[in-house]
Amino acid sequence: MSNSLEILLLDDEAIVGKRLKPALEKIGCRVEVFLDPKLAVERIREKAFDIVVTDIYMDEMDGMQVMEKVHEHSPKTKVIMITGYAMISLARDAMEKGAFDFIAKPFKPDDLRQVIAKAGKALGVDIDLNPVSVG
Repeated sequence: MSNSLEILLLDDEAIVGKRLKPALEKIGCRVEVFLDPKLAVERIREKAFDIVVTDIYMDEMDGMQVMEKVHEHSPKTKVIMITGYAMISLARDAMEKGAFDFIAKPFKPDDLRQVIAKAGKALGVDIDLNPVSVG
């Protein structure tokens, strides 16, 4: 098994992908960023990702609907929910429906890396959170 996780990152705010993609690539992940949930779901139908990180509140389709699509096409994929509306009831609901974890905005890229590493471990992939850069 490859030691690189395939991650789909979905958030309708472009800044989120811009900040998080390099942070995840730094720990060896391959990341595809989407702003549009419908395009992300099309991609999920084409390819099985190890982890999907999705915002919960988006205009056309919410993160819960995206998670359903992920689980239909790739039951092993871990789904991590992110939201600016952190409510315990929402987190509980997401977890009951199969989310792997839940992160409230604002969060640091390192917070997401920790959760990605935890999801990787559940998938049998060890992620080095402190890679040594050579150069």
